[in-house]
Amino acid sequence: MLECVPNFSAGRDAAVVRAIVDAIAGAPGVLPLGSESDADHNRSVVTFAGPVDAVVEGAIRGAGKAAELIDLSGHAGVHPRVGVADVIPFIPMDDSTMEEAVGAAHRAGAEIWRRFGVPVYFYEHAARTPARQRLEWARRTGFDGRPPDVGDLAAHPTAGASMLGARGFLIAYNVQLATADTAVAQAIARKIRESSGGFRYVKAMGIYLASRDCAQVSMNLTNFAETPLDDVYEAISTAARELGTSVASSQMIGFIPRRAYNAAPDFFRRCENFEESRILETRIEQIRIEQLLR
Repeated sequence: MLECVPNFSAGRDAAVVRAIVDAIAGAPGVLPLGSESDADHNRSVVTFAGPVDAVVEGAIRGAGKAAELIDLSGHAGVHPRVGVADVIPFIPMDDSTMEEAVGAAHRAGAEIWRRFGVPVYFYEHAARTPARQRLEWARRTGFDGRPPDVGDLAAHPTAGASMLGARGFLIAYNVQLATADTAVAQAIARKIRESSGGFRYVKAMGIYLASRDCAQVSMNLTNFAETPLDDVYEAISTAARELGTSVASSQMIGFIPRRAYNAAPDFFRRCENFEESRILETRIEQIRIEQLLR
């Protein structure tokens, strides 16, 4: 079993998102676990799992449908992006190995280029050069000045490029602040993220959410086993108070493995959108029961 969590540059058109989800779910053997969209980020996250071949095909179909329906040249949103199928990570589950996830990323990348003409860059464990191991190193403006790993052009004119990777479980986590001042969120992000001396395995940025009229600290927690999650939350709360505001709410995006929940249950229960079905193993079991009852 592999999990795949592609991020698509569409969060404001429900019909487009639905078509992408349906394309992924149409791959035989795929377990579609869920999707969620954010209008401010103008981004949708789709989560699915299954045997390696099924997950590879689902990722390819999702990327193709995104390339068909989304024009990146007219895209606007607060989240950085370089492609309509912007990031496509493969995550090993159960007894699967990182080598299998790397192989899946490489196979899917080759097919995305062959079928749709969208160039591909590989990152993290799937990276073919050390300079592209970190997603932000590869997904920079102008990329890194070198050709893509798959394809013969830097970016498709309307679909951009896709970043395919293999990695461990990542927790996407956001904190909304009781202020609309983006500078406050940016200051907190600098305080907590690893790249500026904060917590290891924490990536963070500060943005403004028009839909809520508030600032947000948007985070990726890339190694929950080595990150004190409750300490991260407390650091954000303390920094917010020091800057004259407070935490209004928190939210998680996608699913978490049970061992992450067991390690820090209060951290996740605090999220405004947490429910038991956000635990990956629980959701997979629910889907399998639903399939048996059809």
